Amino acid sequence: MKMDFSYGGFMKLAIIVVSVAMVIYHVWAIAFGTPEAFFFRGTHLMFVMVLIFFLHRWSGKVEGLPSVMDWVLLVMGVAPILYLFFNYDYIINRIFYVDELTTMDIVMGTMLTVMVLEATRRVIGLALPITAIVFLAYGLFIARLAPTQMLDQLYMTVEGIFGIPLSVSASYVLIFVLFGAFMERTGTGQLFMDFAMSLTGGTAGGPGKVSCVSSALFGTISGSAVANVMVDGPITIPLMKRSGFPPHFAAGVEAVASTGGQIMPPIMGAAAFVMAEFLGVSYGQVILWALIPSILYYIAVFSAVHFEAKRRGLLGVPRSELPKLGTVIREQGHLFLPVAAILFVMYSGYSAPMAALAGTIACFPVAAMRKSTRHYVTFENLLLACVDGARNALGVAAACAAAGIVVAVVTLSGLGIVFTQFVVHLSQNYLVLALIFTMIAGIILGMGMPTTPAYIIMTALLVPAIVKFGVIVPAAHMFAFYFAVLSAITPPVALAVFAAAGIAKSDIWATGLAAVRIAATSFIVPFMFVYEPALLMIGDWTTIIWSSTTAAAGVLIFAAGLHGYFITHSKLWQSVVLVAAGLLLIDPGVATDFIGAGLAIFVAAIQFASRKSALAPSPKVAPGQ
Repeated sequence: MKMDFSYGGFMKLAIIVVSVAMVIYHVWAIAFGTPEAFFFRGTHLMFVMVLIFFLHRWSGKVEGLPSVMDWVLLVMGVAPILYLFFNYDYIINRIFYVDELTTMDIVMGTMLTVMVLEATRRVIGLALPITAIVFLAYGLFIARLAPTQMLDQLYMTVEGIFGIPLSVSASYVLIFVLFGAFMERTGTGQLFMDFAMSLTGGTAGGPGKVSCVSSALFGTISGSAVANVMVDGPITIPLMKRSGFPPHFAAGVEAVASTGGQIMPPIMGAAAFVMAEFLGVSYGQVILWALIPSILYYIAVFSAVHFEAKRRGLLGVPRSELPKLGTVIREQGHLFLPVAAILFVMYSGYSAPMAALAGTIACFPVAAMRKSTRHYVTFENLLLACVDGARNALGVAAACAAAGIVVAVVTLSGLGIVFTQFVVHLSQNYLVLALIFTMIAGIILGMGMPTTPAYIIMTALLVPAIVKFGVIVPAAHMFAFYFAVLSAITPPVALAVFAAAGIAKSDIWATGLAAVRIAATSFIVPFMFVYEPALLMIGDWTTIIWSSTTAAAGVLIFAAGLHGYFITHSKLWQSVVLVAAGLLLIDPGVATDFIGAGLAIFVAAIQFASRKSALAPSPKVAPGQ
């Protein structure tokens, strides 16, 4: 292989070397124990800074080569971290807020804060940096915090930039994102698509259901709604359009299905790991809390696709064009083994990062087991998987560092307490109003912002207010997490919708409204698990089974009402009754469950009778009559 000694060739090699070094460092830390917080989180952030300024230009696009200014900014981003490393004894022995900062401390702290904001802007846009700047301004000019006190919190402690969010990125996110990259590079994406096609492709609205299944599977290893759309969308959206779905509905299905991947166990979005860290529980516990809500989410999407297809009289993909399930399992089914390895290791008592490491290590050996996937096992592919993993982690890592700035100001200024009192006062002591305010805040914060920082900010500002109303802590955090996720499909700024609409060439507003309609039930589910924690698998098994069963039926019937089809085409009054029945079934309570079931059975009986009469042959008329 001929070496490229040009500047471009040097940069390509540098990106590979830094990415592989980043992966090796994190693998070493998981296998042999993480170093002290400053060293571990600082090294993680240093790798992130280098790769961001190598890859992302001033415009935010990944194109061109680093300019002189990029190199200067890279040095400015790395120097403050190295300063902490070289002066580690001084850092850990000083008493923060008491010992005054030196001039060099102030310069380096200011430099790192600015560089974190700039790196975040380059990767994910302006929304989060502007939010962080607003909080800094609040701390300086409204809370009247001393600038040196803020810098002390931001830079010289592990309660600011190097706080819990960055710790989660370093400990959890990188290895799970790497696992996703390894899975993709060994052909798992194709397995998920073929598996979904063989299961549901031939049914009514089959391509839409394929989108649901494949997006749920792929979303568990990508953790990003937009990435999920960009992988699945180019295949599923044209299929949906070809089967008869309007472009805006096809794009809406893909956007909603892809977004749900972040709440779908066993491997969820990065914010789930932050939640585990905040609450001091295992990641396995978070998986249990998320299981029923995620199933309800996908029942809602699947039902919406089914009833819309039935209403439009759409068929599935011809069986002759579909892969056979037996062939898919025989030739590619072994690629499910790394996911099984993660679950086995995790539930054997090891940490989530160790489980993800086991799954990652298993990917290439598993691919080598069968001839159909052996061509993926090359050294070049292994290197590219490391590069993909490192690059895909940059957005979350930068967002976590920037979110640490917000958390530091909230903690130092007492803004969380002020905001809690404000929400409680505004809600007039009505829990449902507090939940609605939290939902709106989550959707607004998520406009153009990744789920993780949106969730972190909600945790700092809004979750304490919900808890003050008597909501149990897991339900309050899951509520915030759920709506931080749903912001990806809520207009006017809905990143998953934008991505899907671009593929479908559909109107953005029409796509956004279709997505909200498809996911309408999903906006109700979080309110329900706040009032009925059994939906989070908290409580006795009888209540859990009853609540989840009735909620699942309610989700399905609610979707039938929204899309105007149940047993057959629904009249307007029937749709209204079905919507009411669905809501009553979702609402916790035996009385509402029986009323909702009765209404649904009533409509079903009427529709069944009308369908039977429509299908009955007309009586023959005698000649001459």
